[in-house]
Amino acid sequence: MATSSNTILGMAKMGFQWQTVDPFLFCVHHEDFYPKSNGNFGPDASLVGREIGQDFAGKDGWRMYHGESIPGFPSHPHRGFETITVVRSGFVDHSDSMGAVGRYSAGDVQWMTAGAGIQHSEMFPLLDQHKDNRLELFQIWLNLPKKSKFVRPHFTMLWAESIPKLSFLDENGRKTHVELIAGQLGGEKAQNPPPDSWASNPEHSVQVWIIQLEAKAKWQIPAHNKNLGRMLYFYRGTQLTLDGQTIPDYHQVQLISDENIELENLSDNRIEILLLESKPIQEPVVQYGPFVMNTREEIQDAFQDFQKTGFGGWPWKSHEPVHGTNAGRFARHADGREEFPSV
Repeated sequence: MATSSNTILGMAKMGFQWQTVDPFLFCVHHEDFYPKSNGNFGPDASLVGREIGQDFAGKDGWRMYHGESIPGFPSHPHRGFETITVVRSGFVDHSDSMGAVGRYSAGDVQWMTAGAGIQHSEMFPLLDQHKDNRLELFQIWLNLPKKSKFVRPHFTMLWAESIPKLSFLDENGRKTHVELIAGQLGGEKAQNPPPDSWASNPEHSVQVWIIQLEAKAKWQIPAHNKNLGRMLYFYRGTQLTLDGQTIPDYHQVQLISDENIELENLSDNRIEILLLESKPIQEPVVQYGPFVMNTREEIQDAFQDFQKTGFGGWPWKSHEPVHGTNAGRFARHADGREEFPSV
């Protein structure tokens, strides 16, 4: 396919937090090479020299984040947007102020609508006492439109076994695999997102895909509607070309949305890419920490409401709860409904 000078709208090197376009607020790529567990869900290693409670330095290849003894994010509030947590390796233990809990793992996705306000914790329990505990996940923040800022909080589990996985062969028989977390491709549709999500309306064309190109494979991202925000994040591998143009390792590319885009892996190893795409919301965005609203006054109201109500309070004994050594993957929702992955 001939190179189009209008295909790429922008390109930048990625850091810890990735740039996004409306309605996506940001995306963070967590990759931590934790040592074996100490038997209490934390690392079997000294924590000396780390800024405990605010450990983001990546010392020795891993971080405690806001956790004091267990890595992760103890209880904290959100209002006005959604979190999409895409786990590639390791475990996440969820607890929230609605009384819901869950554990999810490699290949699973939790899609949470914070809406009017929720507290939750996201802890990364280290379960293996005999070998290293690698963690990799993306957390994507997706905005809510003004009409949905105060919906009731809710989360949906997209279990790995139920996420559509498509494979495509190029003319040389080389494979490209696509995991369909949101949107549709090749006649397949992703599972339903939460009911109040911007993604719940097909007209908004929200796409969240993990694309894997095997060695020397070619594949085209299909054209969608015009004027969608389309971002491609090249997070693993080397020697990717996009419509014939070389994309440096660990770079993000903003693309036009109404043309086919040809990807080619020139290397002998697999390449992995995250794609985010959507119709923009096109409303004012005011963000302060964990709150995303339309005006400064609404941000002030969010802080006041949280101070008064705690968004339902915190019903758990610990602010960094985990769900034990023997728990498998599960979710128990605020209404008491339990669910488990289909095997």
